[in-house]
Amino acid sequence: MFKKNPEEFILKVSNLINNEIGTVLIESIKYNLTNKTYDNSIFTIKNFKGKLGEDIIEVKKHIYDYLKIDSNIERKFAENGLEIGKEIKVYAKLLKNFKIETPVGNYNPDWAIVIENGDEKEIFFIAETKGSLDSMEIREKERLKIEYAKKHFEALNSIFEDKKINYDVVDSYETLIKKIKLKS
Repeated sequence: MFKKNPEEFILKVSNLINNEIGTVLIESIKYNLTNKTYDNSIFTIKNFKGKLGEDIIEVKKHIYDYLKIDSNIERKFAENGLEIGKEIKVYAKLLKNFKIETPVGNYNPDWAIVIENGDEKEIFFIAETKGSLDSMEIREKERLKIEYAKKHFEALNSIFEDKKINYDVVDSYETLIKKIKLKS
């Protein structure tokens, strides 16, 4: 392949090497608590642009009355799950300025959700609302970011005694509920 197209060969080999480095780093990375905090501006949309009924929908359980969505998957998740699910107390779509630093680039989860699980309330962060949970269909860089985010939340959970922040990837509201019930 090198003789046919050296540039493509070098690109593919470097991608393979970088992916392996990312995988090795996941096994050894450790997140440490810092003094960095977020204020409530991570939930504030400064320039709310869009069209009602297209990429903006009216909602009741969100922290605001309107929700800007990025995809049909997010629309379905919000309208057919978060808005009608009896377990959901309140939720927020996290904005791009809420970031988890990873060795392969900054990563931001999609949602923060407060769920009532019996008498208990818990916060459940969802990495992504994906159309598929098949890891082969999730781009390698994104898969690595998700794995780093898991390590990030493991570190956060190590400092909390009574409440844990659950973190996962789901493809539907039903999957979310199954994962919550599995953890309880």
